[in-house]
Amino acid sequence: MILNTRYDGSSFFELLKVDYPYLLPTYEKGFSLPIENAVPVSHGTTILALRYQEGVFIAGDRRAVEGHQISSKTMEKVYKTDDYSAIAIAGAAGPAMDMARLFQTELEHYEKIEGERLTLEGKANRLAQMIRQNLPAAFQGLIVIPIFAGYDLKRKEGRIFKYDVVGGKYEETDYYATGSGGKDARNTMKKLYRKPLGEEEALKIVLEALIDASEEDAGTGGPDIIRDIYPNVKKITEQGIADIPEAPIAEICKAIIEGRRNQ
Repeated sequence: MILNTRYDGSSFFELLKVDYPYLLPTYEKGFSLPIENAVPVSHGTTILALRYQEGVFIAGDRRAVEGHQISSKTMEKVYKTDDYSAIAIAGAAGPAMDMARLFQTELEHYEKIEGERLTLEGKANRLAQMIRQNLPAAFQGLIVIPIFAGYDLKRKEGRIFKYDVVGGKYEETDYYATGSGGKDARNTMKKLYRKPLGEEEALKIVLEALIDASEEDAGTGGPDIIRDIYPNVKKITEQGIADIPEAPIAEICKAIIEGRRNQ
């Protein structure tokens, strides 16, 4: 099937904007209600990223809240975007998940059209454009604030990018956290972070930061040992992106909790 389109570039996001704007998650017709009449919206909370010797970890808790209620205990907040990068989402859950999936397609589309992969900096810039497009929805309270992390094959190191609501892009050197419990997670990472940092120790800092955030912030979910619900964590290295299995995450979380109980 041949589609008649006006846009002929390599950006899937721009293709939608020009030819199929009604397919965008930020299509303004869907956000025409004034904020005082808006329906309740689930929000994702604490996400973070941390660099270590071999690459970078990116992680998030599993809780989504709707006002003062828990709307989900098992929300996925960390998404693979390609073989060497990932995005973690905080903010209005629906638009955030749509943006993460659209960003995945954006990178796949570019690679198919151009025959090569975008640089990590280029990927970060593309995401900034998408966040900027979400600004009308943000004015209605549907704010999306992601963290983007990946392994830079040219520089041979992990990198972390943070964003503001208008699409401003900023690079963090060592670690970053955002969401309702972001400040508490950053405080923990600031206290424990040092160089050089190995993978095992870095993973422990990531989980300890999320546990600390859950103890101070009602919107952040801590490890649920009874239901076996633990944070999502991915690592990105020169070998690519990989999920950290639940077993070692559970073991570290239980050790942290037990250690605090003994204190």
